[in-house]
Amino acid sequence: MSTNGDMPRVRVAVDAMGGDFGPPETVPGVLAALDAHPDLTVVLVGNPDEVQAELSRHDVAGRAVSVAPSEGKVEDEEHPVAALRRKPKSSIAVSMGLVQQGAADMVVSMGSTGATMATAVMALGLLEGLERPCIGGNFLGVAPNTTVVDLGSNVDCRPSLLLSFAALGVAFSRRRLGIENPRVALLSVGEESAKGNRQVQESHTLFRESHLNFVGNVEGMDFFTDKADVIVCDGFIGNILIKFAEGLGSALVPYLHQRLTAILPDEQVRQIGEALWTTMNLPRTMGGPLFGVDGLVMIGHGSSTANGVAGAINTGLLCHRLELVEGFRQELAELHRAVARET
Repeated sequence: MSTNGDMPRVRVAVDAMGGDFGPPETVPGVLAALDAHPDLTVVLVGNPDEVQAELSRHDVAGRAVSVAPSEGKVEDEEHPVAALRRKPKSSIAVSMGLVQQGAADMVVSMGSTGATMATAVMALGLLEGLERPCIGGNFLGVAPNTTVVDLGSNVDCRPSLLLSFAALGVAFSRRRLGIENPRVALLSVGEESAKGNRQVQESHTLFRESHLNFVGNVEGMDFFTDKADVIVCDGFIGNILIKFAEGLGSALVPYLHQRLTAILPDEQVRQIGEALWTTMNLPRTMGGPLFGVDGLVMIGHGSSTANGVAGAINTGLLCHRLELVEGFRQELAELHRAVARET
């Protein structure tokens, strides 16, 4: 691997066609990340004509960026697996192939989450003992040390799957947030063990008997009360949570602007609005890793602009340096050893 001084270069494959905007946002986002990180090398994967046209609008002299050709992209409305069969040379498939072949260290995509997950599973495989990958992370700026999993990838989950997701959340909390022994909780409608639907009640028993630092059930307000470090729910609930937070942030910005303009200077009102939007829409500005696949895959928000693309790359570099995937592997292995001892 080439180096920049003593620092090894990190090779990133970016799905240039992904997201709502494609190269007009992915390309400047990549260039911003390259400016910030001298140890970064980027391969932009996409339609060569479109990507080169966007690159021509910028000064790329001396920047470690290249283009890998692909054909088409998987749209959000397409069934991921069927679309990947029809489009084996799509931008996300070629991007993932670079990691599979050892030509890149991670993939970053703002494109279809379903297609990114499906491609990652097919190309990179799942970590040993895991049935499905999931999406997790700290998605609220006002609760930066609270990890939530699953945030939308699995709408129906058996208790054993939630337990595996909890182990992945623990690994993320340890490696990414520096919490040595994360407290794990189930999201429910009450703290009592008898509260919740059948899924939660059966999961409660399984979690209580596990090796995890399980503290019981928590409720929606406990994202902000520091009762738990890792909160576990299925993807149906998790996706509703993250979309609600995004919508609330978007609604509060104009509301506060209207209320504050009468008493504060315009510039101060603008700064407050931007800070609130960023706090409530963290995934749009930072991206997050796909949990459970045997490789580093960063998923950004589909509506990300250049700042969001750069943010997802920045987060990916941090996850790479923290050896997050190895942390996932170790935590799952410990979970399976503990289950084997109990049986």
